[in-house]
Amino acid sequence: MNEKFEKVVMIGLGYIGLPTAALMASKKFNVLGVDINQSVVDTINDGLIHIVEPDLSGIVKDVVTKKTLRASTQPDFADVFMIAVPTPFKEGFQPDISYVEKATRAVIPFLKEGNLFIIESTSPVGTTKKMTEIIFSERPELKDKIYISYCPERVLPGKVIYELEHNDRVIGGINPESAAITREFYRKIVSSNLYLTNSQTAEMCKLVENSSRDVSIAFANELSMICEQANINVWELIELANKHPRVNILTPGTGVGGHCIAVDPWFIVADYPKEAKLIRSAREINSYKTLWVIERVKNAILSFNVTHKRQPKVAFMGLAFKPNIDDLRESPAIQVVSAIQTAKMDASFLVVEPNLYTARETHYLNVDLVDYNEAYAAADIVVFLVGHKEFLDLAQNENQLELDFCGIRK
Repeated sequence: MNEKFEKVVMIGLGYIGLPTAALMASKKFNVLGVDINQSVVDTINDGLIHIVEPDLSGIVKDVVTKKTLRASTQPDFADVFMIAVPTPFKEGFQPDISYVEKATRAVIPFLKEGNLFIIESTSPVGTTKKMTEIIFSERPELKDKIYISYCPERVLPGKVIYELEHNDRVIGGINPESAAITREFYRKIVSSNLYLTNSQTAEMCKLVENSSRDVSIAFANELSMICEQANINVWELIELANKHPRVNILTPGTGVGGHCIAVDPWFIVADYPKEAKLIRSAREINSYKTLWVIERVKNAILSFNVTHKRQPKVAFMGLAFKPNIDDLRESPAIQVVSAIQTAKMDASFLVVEPNLYTARETHYLNVDLVDYNEAYAAADIVVFLVGHKEFLDLAQNENQLELDFCGIRK
């Protein structure tokens, strides 16, 4: 049994993998971060970061300087192997665990007796067992000789470092021994509670947490569409309704984005299509809200064309999937801008994302980003898609039409 856990290999250096690796390195672990992107590896080894996350830059610079964190495109021998790679869905909203499998196969040659293997990637129920079968089929001599668990993160972009350390965690082992050993490892990192269960329950727990949030957001988004038809200010209505001691309606938005909430519910629907009726409906409502926003923007442009007999300048404010981050994964704002561009409306566009230097970083849109003050001052129609803090102090201009889909003017 290896309980020292001195050397850790982290596969995947994205929005979860890099902060986790940096946090462990700051606690004196010897961490090797592995990523298939050579540019990401080079950036980290230079003590820099390739994502926007408060407090992360300083930690990475410090641990790289102290040589407790280094990055590579290839794994190596270690005490602990952690998987934090994407788990998107394929056509028909079927979960794609190919990245998890590829990462697992990459570390199999380096596994040895007493090692701990942990999957943190959000995964369909049964993924950990499937990876266990793959490991033991290729390395049968390791059966009952290594520890395997599933332990999903519970973090909020913008507060990842703090929440990695202070949020409770659920640990699901393939057996009680694996869960117990995994808890001993996380006790060196996490200062909050660690709850033990089996791997299937832990996998479902992560999916259920995000599905619950998706359902709550769907109620708010559906309410916003109803309120427009009823000529009611949805922001005022929600504020008043939330005065009830047992009511907590969330804030409507452009839709739902991010790798978790916009994706995870489909994992449940894929496995339990007959039973997951509410979960499916919530997902469809939140996807429809984005289409609803697109139609409102199109109608505003057409109305301007007719009324003013000219082409409007339209400023799209925000591209990230939520405020004050640079994460564009599954972003409804990206969908809106792309759809309006594709529709070839009689308008010119100014695209704003204050957390990115250039839209070419996104690989999503063929546009140049504009400073938010410049875009706002030049626009005839302002479309608030994301509630970034920079937009909150923009003075309203009576000569502009504002379409506020995220509560900037609430």
